[in-house]
Amino acid sequence: MAHMDTPETQRANRRYMKRAMTVPLLDEQNEFELARRWKDKGDEQALHELTRAYMRLVISLATRFRNYGLPYGDLIQEGNVGLMQAAARFEPERGVRFSTYASWWIRAAIQDYILRNWSIVRTGTTAAHKSLFFNLRRLRALIDNGTRQNLTEEDRIFIARRLGVGASDVATIDARLMTGDRSLNAAVSDSSSENLTEWQDLLPCDRPLPDEEVMERHDSEQRAQWIEGALESLNARELTIIRERRLRDDAATLETLGTRLGISKERVRQIEHTALKKLRLALLDKVPDPEEAGLLV
Repeated sequence: MAHMDTPETQRANRRYMKRAMTVPLLDEQNEFELARRWKDKGDEQALHELTRAYMRLVISLATRFRNYGLPYGDLIQEGNVGLMQAAARFEPERGVRFSTYASWWIRAAIQDYILRNWSIVRTGTTAAHKSLFFNLRRLRALIDNGTRQNLTEEDRIFIARRLGVGASDVATIDARLMTGDRSLNAAVSDSSSENLTEWQDLLPCDRPLPDEEVMERHDSEQRAQWIEGALESLNARELTIIRERRLRDDAATLETLGTRLGISKERVRQIEHTALKKLRLALLDKVPDPEEAGLLV
């Protein structure tokens, strides 16, 4: 899903980058003092000076993700969000340079933006999938110098082991990266014919056809009639056991029925066995093969 910057946007991006590159970098002492003023006193001027000095870091990291087809200006702005998040959480007394700390937040903000907007289908829902999404192209380039169009099973296993994911995950993400989004209303070909075939016309329907639904409904009704007729061959106790044990989703246990009928659970099992034989014989009078008709008794 490609997003093209307009000429005006491109010019605005260039102006922004030119200004960012003119801001001098901070030495370690100045960086520490600005971070301390912002953290301890809420000095917004110090925050402004601190973050402005590292806008070039945002631009550098955003440039690495330009090949995902999203507007470059948006990548920079998301990186700036990450820069502000880093400034809010930075602890200068730990002795770590702000640029090192901010790089992680900037990269994370840009990657989260890409995962949310690269496709209308949610991609990279776990940390492992996220790593796979952003490293698959690099690892693909290691395989035959990136000349192989389709990954073999060995290639997928190689990548899966390098990133600690399943080979099936590699296949899924690779397919997403290679194809991108496509409108179901897009024509299959560029033909100018009035009767264009759209991609949605080629999608298989899992629902049964109308005639299949009618036949299934008719067969169900017929099976129900056969079963009801066969049940008339049972006495009251046999009928109770069969209904409770065979015709309910939550079948009763032998012990429960034994307690209810005042007999042992072994006796319930014997009666059930006898009742099933009666049902089979009754059904054989009407149906040559009860099992083929879906009447497993």
